[in-house]
Amino acid sequence: MNNKIQSLLKIHLKVQQNILDTQIENVIKAIRIIVKSLKNGGKIIYLGNGGSASQAEHLAAELVGRFLKEREPLSAIALTDNSSLITALANDYGYEQIFSRQIAALARPDDVVIGLSTSGNSINVLKAVELAKGKGIKTIGLCGPQGKLNSLVDIAIPVNGQSSDRIQEGHILIGHIISQLVEEEMFLNE
Repeated sequence: MNNKIQSLLKIHLKVQQNILDTQIENVIKAIRIIVKSLKNGGKIIYLGNGGSASQAEHLAAELVGRFLKEREPLSAIALTDNSSLITALANDYGYEQIFSRQIAALARPDDVVIGLSTSGNSINVLKAVELAKGKGIKTIGLCGPQGKLNSLVDIAIPVNGQSSDRIQEGHILIGHIISQLVEEEMFLNE
């Protein structure tokens, strides 16, 4: 068991090292877009399925609550928070529309939409991002190494993992880095 744990940790570290080697510029671009949005009165809209849905909620909470600093709340939502809305939209329009219907209702040009998808091919995420882009909204994708989301978003931050669990570990790390640096940029003098 010791060898298996060591092997899994080495795989995790390899994925994180790849983020360090290849994604810093994309993370910086994402932070700049998010800070600009928030300074202009926009909000950050997160969305994803399954584990990515819980990460979307977690990352929105980091901005609305706090990450490290005691400060004013930042405007962020996760489109997975309202189970009544999600099930109504899925029932009436199909699961593929659960996020795009919410983007149509809630998203404005100064907002940023962040889609999380380990495969990069989640149809409901892709439809939401397409609609957001059509509305002139900036889009960011936390994705795996392949998939349609990578080429669809304004800024793709792909995590080069071989399995969803390793990719999600990269997503939460990137999300935490973004949360911390957005918080620092927004509250420099506090």
